Amino acid sequence: MSTDKKSGARAAWLKQLHQWHWISSAMCLIGMILFAVTGFTLNHASDIEAKPVVASRNEQLPDPLASALRPASDKEADHKAPVPAPVREWLAKTLDRPVDGRDAEWSRDEIYLAMPRPGGDAWIRIARDSGEVEYEDTSRGWISYLNDLHKGRNAGTAWSWFIDLFALACLIFSITGLLILKFHAVSRPSTWPLVGLGLVIPALLALLLIH
Repeated sequence: MSTDKKSGARAAWLKQLHQWHWISSAMCLIGMILFAVTGFTLNHASDIEAKPVVASRNEQLPDPLASALRPASDKEADHKAPVPAPVREWLAKTLDRPVDGRDAEWSRDEIYLAMPRPGGDAWIRIARDSGEVEYEDTSRGWISYLNDLHKGRNAGTAWSWFIDLFALACLIFSITGLLILKFHAVSRPSTWPLVGLGLVIPALLALLLIH
């Protein structure tokens, strides 16, 4: 292959790499800022105080709904199942928060529905004999919310898919960046020593200082 053809092929590859690099970096930008900030807050979680705000309520199910929840027998086995739709609708309206169709824990005496979410927690307990409803909601603030998004904790399927796609975009961004460095390394002698430091420093820290 002639020198001109080699130069043309090199320029075409470099142009393609730059295109993939800037597209993936644009897709990653906001997510990278979020994960970098929350990486810092998670690393210093013990130094950043969270002040949970707890709200509690007690309500009473209407008789028709309470009757539908009473145990069919004294020997009813413990099991997991969603709360009936009419009860969920009443709870959502009365407690002013969505109640989805996730499984609740049913025992002879009560129904317990846990509703964890990023940055907080909530639960509902329903006494099956009386229909008394006990509700508690805990909010741990925005830092806890963002930290939980970083970890994918209680964030649902859609956020889990986002993390996977974000990780793929970051991988493309990093690999194309590495290949671009390879193209420019001839005129930039410090390229590979700096890349090597990025590997050697964490490796030494892990081997020598983490026990």
